[in-house]
Amino acid sequence: MRQMARWALGAALIAPATLVFADPPPPPPYQMRAQAPSGNRLNPGRDGKVLFENHCGYCHLTFGMGTNLLVKQRLAAGASPATALLANRDDLTAAYVHAVVRMGKGAMPPQTRVDVTDAELDSVAAWLGRGK
Repeated sequence: MRQMARWALGAALIAPATLVFADPPPPPPYQMRAQAPSGNRLNPGRDGKVLFENHCGYCHLTFGMGTNLLVKQRLAAGASPATALLANRDDLTAAYVHAVVRMGKGAMPPQTRVDVTDAELDSVAAWLGRGK
């Protein structure tokens, strides 16, 4: 009898009758893929910022895995953790962005021309490199 009373008390503590389950909240925006810009992926001149958010945002926007890993590297280099966001960097060149995207670096796998076309990469590299 005593064992049963303990079980009943434990069950009441674990799942009270007043507990209401609701739908989970929507995922945070950084977990959503940004909408790709319209147009032919092979045509040059598309918006580099929008392409970056669409192709690279999973990892390189706020709370992304790439941003989290870069925080450690940037701190070790004596830089501000805000520079872990690639959009905040002022030391990237278009050539460097091209090389890292195509060859990969650290935990980042190489991105093929199917993942990011050459025209898209040119736009992203120009936007991140700010014309350097």
